[in-house]
Parts: sequence; structure tokens; C-alpha cells
Amino acid sequence: MERTQIAGAQTQNPQIEAVLFDLDGTMWDAVEGIRKSWNQVVENHPECREGLISAEELSGCLGLPMTEIAERLFPQTTVKQQKILMDECCAVENEYLRKHGGILYPKLEETLLQLKKKYKLFVVSNCQRGYIESFIAAHNLEACFDDIECWGNNELPKGENNKLIMKRNHVTNAVYVGDTAGDEESARVAGIPFIYAAYGFGKALSPDYTINAFTELPELLERLV
Repeated sequence: MERTQIAGAQTQNPQIEAVLFDLDGTMWDAVEGIRKSWNQVVENHPECREGLISAEELSGCLGLPMTEIAERLFPQTTVKQQKILMDECCAVENEYLRKHGGILYPKLEETLLQLKKKYKLFVVSNCQRGYIESFIAAHNLEACFDDIECWGNNELPKGENNKLIMKRNHVTNAVYVGDTAGDEESARVAGIPFIYAAYGFGKALSPDYTINAFTELPELLERLV
């Protein structure tokens, strides 16, 4: 296994109280389930786009706000139509993933339970309401997380939801773990270090730290003192 790479490490970090996680590309890969469920909707609305949604096309959308995803996938429709389509896609998707789940990254549950002994754990995503709940329910991860927040609950960008969940849970010192430049930006907005999950879907610009596997996270956090 590759060793954790550290970039831009600070010499005197305050004690970490909590870890905020992105979901897609950080804790699981649900692209195939999302693609199947969304294409059920596309097949029922052939006027909304030409052809079915590909896995590559969908992967390029993960982590983006839902409104931007709708613009990319259904460019020939109006904003009102895009909202209707995305609402239907998300409802079908939540039900599908709650039943079938996705592909968890290796030793995810074991690593989360290890982290839970020392840190508060949160999920903050740009997803719709119910998506994080489907992830947790499908894989029986209820014991792993203290709180969740998402764009679908309040239409706030991820950085603001990072701040919101920290304030709500009385957390001052935290880190954000994600796999995209958008995740990195959300950590900057919240004023917390960013840990880049290099095994995920996206790229980071200048992460504070990098992990090449989810299982590397506990060892890295132990060094952030």
C-alpha cells in the first residue's frame, strides 16, 4: 500500500475534533446505480435528451450542485423542466440505492468505526435530500455518523454546510475529506484543512494532505496534532 503523502503540513495543528466527509468518490462509488436509476426516468421522458446517460458523463457530474448537473444532462430543456426531471431522478435514485447500495471503498466501515472512537464524524454533500440516508441505510452505517447535511435540505453550497454542521455540533477544529476541487474549495470556505482522497473521481488543486486509500486516514489524523 502506498504511504500517505503530506503536502503543506503545518507544524502546530490544534487537536482535531471532527472529520467531515464527502460521499461520492470518497466513501463509495454509486455511479452505476445512479446511472441505472436515472436512465429509468430518461426512458420515460425521451424528449428530455438524446440517448441514455453514460457512466462517463455521469462521473463528470458527481460533486456538482444539482442545478448544474441538470443543466449538463438536460441542456435542451427549460429550468423548470430540469427541476422536474431532477426531482424524479433523485426520488427513483434514493429508492434504488437504499435497496441495492453502492460499492464501498475497502474497509470503509471498519475504518469509520475506528475513527468514531476519537472523532465526531459527519457527511456533507451537494446531493439531494435522502441520498446520504440511502447510503447509510443500505450499508447499515447508522452507528458511524453523528450528523449529516446536504444541498437538498437547504440549497446552501457545501462550504456553508460545512460551517453549519460544525456550528450545530459545537465543533471548532475539523478536517474535510473529499476527492474534488469543489470539496477543496468547501474546506477553504469553512476555514478547515482539506484531505484529498486521491483514489476518488476528481482532482485537487493544492490539498493540505493526501491519502491514497481510505484506510490511511486514521494514521494521518494521529499526526495532525
